[in-house]
Amino acid sequence: MAAMPGTVRSWVEIWWGATLLFLFCHLGYVYGQIRYPVPEESQEGTFVGNVAQDFLLDTESLSARRLQVAGEVNQRHFRVDLDSGALLIKNPIDREALCGLSASCIVPLEFVTEGPLEMYRAEVEIVDVNDHAPRFPRQQLDLEIGEAAPPGQRFPLEKAQDADVGSNSISSYRLSSNEHFALDVKKRSDGSLVPELLLEKPLDREKQSDYRLVLTAVDGGNPPRSGTAELRVSVLDVNDNAPAFQQSSYRISVLESAPAGMVLIQLNASDPDLGPSGNVTFSFSGHTPDRVRNLFSLHPTTGKLTLQGPLDFESENYYEFDVRARDGGSPAMEQHCSLRVDLLDVNDNAPHITVTSELGTLPESAEPGTVVALISVQDPDSGSNGDVSLRIPDHLPFALKSAFRNQFSLVTAGPLDREARSSYDIMVTASDAGNPPLSTHRTIFLNISDVNDNPPSFFQRSHEVFVPENNRPGDLLCSLAASDPDSGLNALISYSLLEPRNRDVSASSFISLNPQTGAVHATRSFDYEQTQTLQFEVQARDRGSPPLSSTVTVRLFVLDLNDNAPAVLRPRARPGSLCPQALPPSVGAGHLVTKVTAVDLDSGYNAWVSYQLLEAPDPSLFAVSRYAGEVRTAVPIPADLPPQKLVIVVKDSGSPPLSTSVTLLVSLEEDTHPVVPDLRESSAPREGESRLTLYLAVSLVAICFVSFGSFVALLSKCLRGAACGVTCFPAGTCACLTRSRRREGLPPSNGILRIQLGSEDPIKFVDVGGHSHGCTPLASAPTRSDSFMMVKSPSAPMAGEPVRPSCPPSDLLYGLEVRPLQAQPMLEGDCDPAMWLGRVPEGTDLPVRAHRGATIFVSSNCVVNSVLYKWFQN
Repeated sequence: MAAMPGTVRSWVEIWWGATLLFLFCHLGYVYGQIRYPVPEESQEGTFVGNVAQDFLLDTESLSARRLQVAGEVNQRHFRVDLDSGALLIKNPIDREALCGLSASCIVPLEFVTEGPLEMYRAEVEIVDVNDHAPRFPRQQLDLEIGEAAPPGQRFPLEKAQDADVGSNSISSYRLSSNEHFALDVKKRSDGSLVPELLLEKPLDREKQSDYRLVLTAVDGGNPPRSGTAELRVSVLDVNDNAPAFQQSSYRISVLESAPAGMVLIQLNASDPDLGPSGNVTFSFSGHTPDRVRNLFSLHPTTGKLTLQGPLDFESENYYEFDVRARDGGSPAMEQHCSLRVDLLDVNDNAPHITVTSELGTLPESAEPGTVVALISVQDPDSGSNGDVSLRIPDHLPFALKSAFRNQFSLVTAGPLDREARSSYDIMVTASDAGNPPLSTHRTIFLNISDVNDNPPSFFQRSHEVFVPENNRPGDLLCSLAASDPDSGLNALISYSLLEPRNRDVSASSFISLNPQTGAVHATRSFDYEQTQTLQFEVQARDRGSPPLSSTVTVRLFVLDLNDNAPAVLRPRARPGSLCPQALPPSVGAGHLVTKVTAVDLDSGYNAWVSYQLLEAPDPSLFAVSRYAGEVRTAVPIPADLPPQKLVIVVKDSGSPPLSTSVTLLVSLEEDTHPVVPDLRESSAPREGESRLTLYLAVSLVAICFVSFGSFVALLSKCLRGAACGVTCFPAGTCACLTRSRRREGLPPSNGILRIQLGSEDPIKFVDVGGHSHGCTPLASAPTRSDSFMMVKSPSAPMAGEPVRPSCPPSDLLYGLEVRPLQAQPMLEGDCDPAMWLGRVPEGTDLPVRAHRGATIFVSSNCVVNSVLYKWFQN
């Protein structure tokens, strides 16, 4: 029967623990954080909570994702069952050893999964179990009280200690019954209880010199536990004045960094007694803990409290104890005061960085927000000294995200480019908010793997290749090198030729492409007269997956060489034959004998031909226009002039120049000197050739008559039209134009003669106006730079004379400001007597020239048919 109370107590404890476990397991989230309560001293395998269910994890993938508890310390007490996702106790937890006397014992847990890398956080609250009974420091407490102590005086007693906290800590004290003493319990600011012996009746040492009482401390557990100590009170002889402190309690603050030997406070107590009864000594109360006695020293006579050991706010942030002042009387009298020393936190702990998990390599195609590493930081300081911020350099494409307090994820914040940077040394800096702040650095190394994200690129978007004709097959034309910033197979490049299907000329018939180097070679010689340009595309393709490519357009220009001599078109003659030309008798100087026309199949300077009289019996009789090829009489021809054999050389402007010649036989019409026939052909013309010549002559005569009739009709209509006004040109020359409406941006056709010639002739159109009064601005100048306008003026100045406008400035051509230009010599050609006057407005780029009463717009050389000049002179 004696064992029955213990058995009942055990069953009650088991029932209470199971009840607490059931209630706490259903608490779930606390302040947005998952928290699992579990009683202390729970056995191995005790269920704490189902983390897979609370974190919405698939239980079938827990093993593959390797769900585990992070941290070496937490792994010592907890483990995760990968089959069910339950959090279990691995080793029993002693709450008192883990959290000491702290009111709350919270263990933060971190769970890490892989594939993808994720972190979850929960808290486990270790619930205190009433497994410790209150205990007094000593089983016998001694107290001396003078017999003259007045009723109501209090005597602090040593308090009991209970390792449990909360409701399981000490809740009350009891004192065995006695008529002289009562028990009063004082509650401190930290919630602890301090028993005090209260004297209710005066003592008489002669009646009773000592009292033996039982002091009991009871905790608040269920069932409650208790501890007892014997209180022995000795009554001393009278010492009627006890030392008195200036105040009953003191409270001071000191920095935790205070050095040893620093005086914290000096206590003063006075005793009005004389002699030994008035000598006061200071000491710690009998129930002062040893840790206080080791940390502080109290001078017995001066009352100075001196620090003699290091302080640590993180271990204990305050100390509260009693100081006793005792006189030297007999019996001695004493007084107690309470002293509390508060520690002020100093930022003496730098943050600690822990990288829970990190990736060593990341592909450059990783999306923004990809987790690179999981980071946790801790700082044991309090207040702002414990507030930790994490940062990384701003120029890196990474960012920090905070999921929980002091828990961070390092993620990508932008696109990665291995070609720009292949690795990163990410320095993570943790800084607290102390003054001065403390910081810790941790470097995370990350390599960037290559992805085929860059197509090959050519140095130029298009290439222009210039190749002289008559090149040798196999010559290197150009080298099309492309680069790819990727690595490995992603950077290996091959080249191929692309040709449009609708091209008549195949580029592959002219060139060959090296697929490895991109070198372009000619497969045959180019002929400028057949092929001037060749365009094709070359594709550069890498070997990535998928492959990427780019193209470049190549324009090949064949450069002309002077490989064709000029060919004479008119007069027609077979090689070795003479071209007879007849002259009327008694012609004067300047008479046109004939015009030699030649062409050159080359282009540019190679096709510019010039004419020169090479041989003549009398070179002074005839002159050849250098560029027009006109053969004219230089002096009056006598009537008895014998036939003249003239050799005309046609030479191009190439380097070296090529030439050909034509031989003319010039004779007077009345001269009966026979024409020297071509010895290499028969003298009788073929019947077909003579008939063709007749047809051509008849057609030419008909066309001339029709053109001349139209020209005369238009001219007469123009002269009969509306009055003409004098129009001022920008250079100061005035011309007569018809005052009619302008259409389509060109001078009006009413009253103006417009002649449109062929596109190959240097003259595009000529406008001629009649006489009128008033000023009418010219509608517009020709918009093409290869056209000109010729307008006859009734009073145009001669070469070398000053030009003055006769119209107001508002009537100037295009309304532009008149800027007189200094006269300059004319270009060489048929217009030598003309004077350079100026330029028309911007956009036309046409020079203005005046020649014998006419204003002429030309683009380059002033090459005008002499018939037109003669017509204007009339």
